[in-house]
Formats: sequence, structure tokens, C-alpha cells
Amino acid sequence: MRNPLVVAIIVVMVSLYASLFVVQEGERGIMLRFGKVLRDGENKPQVYAPGLHMKIPFIETVKALDARIQTMDNQADRFVTKEKKDLIVDSYIKWCISDFSRYYLATGGGDVSHAEVLLKRKFSDRLRSEMGRLDVKDVVTDSRGRLTTDVRDALNTGSDDEVQTLEATEAIANAVASFEHNTQSNGGAPINPNSMTALGIRVVDVRIKQINLPTEVSEAIYNRMRAEREAVARSQRSQGQEEAEKLRAQADYQVSRTLAEAQRTALIMRGEGDAEAANLFAGTFGQDPDFYAFIRSLGAYENSFSNNQDVMVINPDSAFFRYMQMPSKATR
Repeated sequence: MRNPLVVAIIVVMVSLYASLFVVQEGERGIMLRFGKVLRDGENKPQVYAPGLHMKIPFIETVKALDARIQTMDNQADRFVTKEKKDLIVDSYIKWCISDFSRYYLATGGGDVSHAEVLLKRKFSDRLRSEMGRLDVKDVVTDSRGRLTTDVRDALNTGSDDEVQTLEATEAIANAVASFEHNTQSNGGAPINPNSMTALGIRVVDVRIKQINLPTEVSEAIYNRMRAEREAVARSQRSQGQEEAEKLRAQADYQVSRTLAEAQRTALIMRGEGDAEAANLFAGTFGQDPDFYAFIRSLGAYENSFSNNQDVMVINPDSAFFRYMQMPSKATR
């Protein structure tokens, strides 16, 4: 009796354990019965919130879907601006699941890679359309915030004027058709098939990490900037040389003028001094000519005999030596 009871208890405990499942925080659960989606009264997949739930063991399984915000990095791609200039834009997208039943059916069982492929195609189309309306200045300045906001809103609500790739449009249209076929209903609020809402996805944020110019364009721009800077440098140098020549010419003029005025003043003063000296000499000579002649002769003697190496060939009886002779002769 004991063994069958123990076996029964074990079977009941295992069955009870297998019938319980937990949906973790940040996730949602989709119930599958024999591999098919379990639906509610509206023929939509049942979505289980975080917590403890029950299922039929060994018959039903649960597919967990991540309800957190996902980050998708986009590979840097080339975009053309309004002025037909190429830019290399590196960006990323923040997205999350807004409709788990629609997302599960539209992405083939909640395949994240499939959802990101469709999202990346639509994002590339929308960003290309928005970039085509702006010039380079608007893209790299404050208009970038408006650009990313417009792209995010267009991805969520859809837009009829965007440039679309046939492949992305057909993929989303097929996903929407698959959802409506599986739910056998197309009622409710109409959903734009060009939006991510058609896939049960909500784009939370769009950000541009980096904007670069293509290599060939960068080289051309750098060369042009270098040429412009060199032209400005040459212009500045020539202006500096011109100003230097002007200053140098003005300085030379001022120097020449100052020297000329100084020389003129010196000549005038020298002339006035010579005139005054001549007047003094004349007055002195007029008062005592003999004393003046004596002083002049002493000066001449000093200048003549200052160098002991000089040899003078002159007649001793010359008038030059008259003050060096005996007084009796000097007076004659």
C-alpha cells in the first residue's frame, strides 16, 4: 500500500510542479498548446504578466518575451543631404514591445533578430527621407534633435511621404497580414502598415552618435580649408610686410629729419659761436694787437712742438720764432 501511495504523491507533486510557471519581471509570457498559440476570447494570443501562473503540464509551454527597452546599434551608413552632399551617420535605436500578441505573430514567434531587421530597414528609409530635407548645417547643429524626434514619431505612427524600400514594405505588410489572418480580425483602430506599431513595436528613442564626411570628401574639404588658411596667411603676411615697410619708411624719415634738423641747428649754433668768437677775437685784437699776436704764437708753438718726432726745416730768423729770440731782437 505504501509504495503506490508514495508513487501517487510523487506523481501529483511532479504534476503540480510542472503545471506552475513563473514569468520574470521585465518579461511577458505567450502560452503554446501543442505548439500552437493559446488564444483568448478575441482570438488573440494570451499574454501573461510577471508572476506565478498555471498551465497544463507536458501539453502547454510558455514563450517568454523581453518587455524591457532594447538597444539596436545601426551600422554607419551613407546618407545624402538636401544640398546633395554625402554624410556617414552612425546611430542607434531604443525600442520595446508595445503589443506582445501582435509582435509574437508578426515576427514569427517573437524572433528579436527578425524584428530588428524590419526595424532597421524602416529606420534607414525614414532617416534617409529626413536627411534629404536638411542641409549639412542643420544636421550637425541644433536641428539634429528635431531630426531624431521626427524619425522616431514617423516610425511609430508611419508616414506616407517617406522613401520606402520595396523589401521592407513587403515584409511588414506580410507580417500584418499574418497577424490579421491568425486572429481572423481586422477590427479596432486602423494601424498604418508603414509604422512599427503594425509589428507591435514602439520606438522609444532615436539617437545619432556620430556624423562624419566620406573619406574622399573629407580630403577635399581639408585641402580646401588648408588652401583657404594659406591664402589668409599669405594675405596677413603681405599686409604685415606692407605695414612694416610703412613703419620703417616713417622711422627712416623721422631719423633723417631729426638728423637734418639737428645738423642744421648745430651748424647755426656753430656759425653763431664762430661769429661770436670772431667778434671776441676781433675785439680783443683791436684792444691789444701785440698781446693777441703773442697768444696766437704760443698756441702755434704748442701745436708745432707737441710731437718730439717732428722735424722743422725753417729759417731761425723767421718771424715765426720772433718771440723765442732775445728781447732786443724781438722788438726790432
